[in-house]
This record gives sequence, C-alpha cells and structure tokens, in this order.
Amino acid sequence: MQKAVEIQSRGLTLRGMLHVPECCGTKVPIVLIFHGFTGNKMEQHFIFVKLSRLLEKNGIASLRFDFGGSGESDGDFIDMTLSGELQDAKNILDYAKTLDFVDVSRIGIVGLSMGGAVGGMLAGERKEDIRTVCLWAPAGNMREKVLSQYCEPNISMLEKYGYVDLGGLLLGKNFVEDIKTIDIVGKSAAYDKNVLILHGDKDASVPVETSDRYLEVFGERCLLHIVKDADHTFNNRHWEEEVLEHTVAYLKDELQTP
Repeated sequence: MQKAVEIQSRGLTLRGMLHVPECCGTKVPIVLIFHGFTGNKMEQHFIFVKLSRLLEKNGIASLRFDFGGSGESDGDFIDMTLSGELQDAKNILDYAKTLDFVDVSRIGIVGLSMGGAVGGMLAGERKEDIRTVCLWAPAGNMREKVLSQYCEPNISMLEKYGYVDLGGLLLGKNFVEDIKTIDIVGKSAAYDKNVLILHGDKDASVPVETSDRYLEVFGERCLLHIVKDADHTFNNRHWEEEVLEHTVAYLKDELQTP
C-alpha cells in the first residue's frame, strides 16, 4: 500500500509518501528515506520510489518526505538550512514511531548526499531509536563544498542580496551561516550500530574519499561498498540496480529480527 501523508514540522506542512507492506498480523520494520540537496522524495530517476516499492515487497515499510522548502512541502528553498532539515528528520522519526503497525525497535535510515549527512547526524543524536543506517554518497564534505564552490565565486551576490542563485533555486545566507557551525561527521560519530555506505568512485560532487571520514569514526561497524565508475546519484541502470540490490539485502538482514 502506498499513500500520501502529511506532518507538521517547524510550523510547516511536510508532504510525503508512506509505503506499507501487506501485514500478516505482526508489526513491521520501517525505513526513513532522506533526499539530498535540491532533491525531493522521489530523487533522480525515481530511485527512492523504486527503493520504497522494493522494501514494501520485502516486508519493510518506508517513509519519504520532502524537507521543508523542497519538493511539495511548505516553505521556500531560500530559508532551508541543514539544522532545519535535521529537525524535520527528528519530527519524521517521531511520526514513524506513532504508526501502530511499526515495530519501533526496527527503524532504519537511508539518506542520499545531504540526506545522508542528515541521516548520520540523526542517528548520532537518536541512536536509541535507530536500528541501522545506510548512507548513499553521504555529504560529510557539505560545509567545505558550500563555502568553496557556492560562496567564494558568488560572495558579492551573497553579501548584496543574501542569497546565491543556483539555477533558479536561491541558497540563502542563513544556510551558509548555519553550516559553518556544524561538524557533520562529528555529530554522526555517536551512532553505535551497523552502517552501510554506498559510494561511486567517480562521484564529482562528494568525492569517495569523503566516506573515509565516516569509516574512521564508525570503525568496524561500518562497511563501504564502492560502485565502480558510478557518479553521485548513480545515474545508470546498472549502478542503480547495484545500489538497490545491496541496500535492500542489507536492510532485510539488519531489520528482519525483532
């Protein structure tokens, strides 16, 4: 079953999609799926939709929302911050725990790019609620990327107008000021259960070496799977299939036991 859902977060209505497997009289695990920077709850080539439907077929529910200011959710992109998305993620987690068909001891996370950064930080803060984490090209380098790639070439625009124009999406000054204060990988380090990372070795947005930071803080609990020749969002049928196959197999293994 697939249905649209809404929750309130930071005074905004977040709009998402809930997938629920056919229940057999028992509670089921659920996976929270977090999109990336400028992304949405479907993501590139609808990879999140495909993931949710595969999970549903394998007895796992999922929730995928647009963060505030993105997709169909309330708010404007110019007001988006990493801290705001982290708060949205906490509220999504709290909502998932209220669903009567969910086994709250079996909650997982999948996050892509900046959604991976959010997912890692959420797991670090709420480790008692999160059974396992799967990160796709997690943007642990987001602070450096924003300050160097987006801000330095556009510093006059940022100072004059309070935003940088990213092809029609306005990246606000508050986002820049907020991310300066956040140690993304450091906030994730408190998570103490298993983590799977999938990363393309030709990722130009978040170099695969960025995942080495996560390996350092998670240690033996973390496995890094390299997708050969893949770009940042796995824009090729074979890369996509590899990511989905490994993700679903991992989540089934991690979440199948109550």
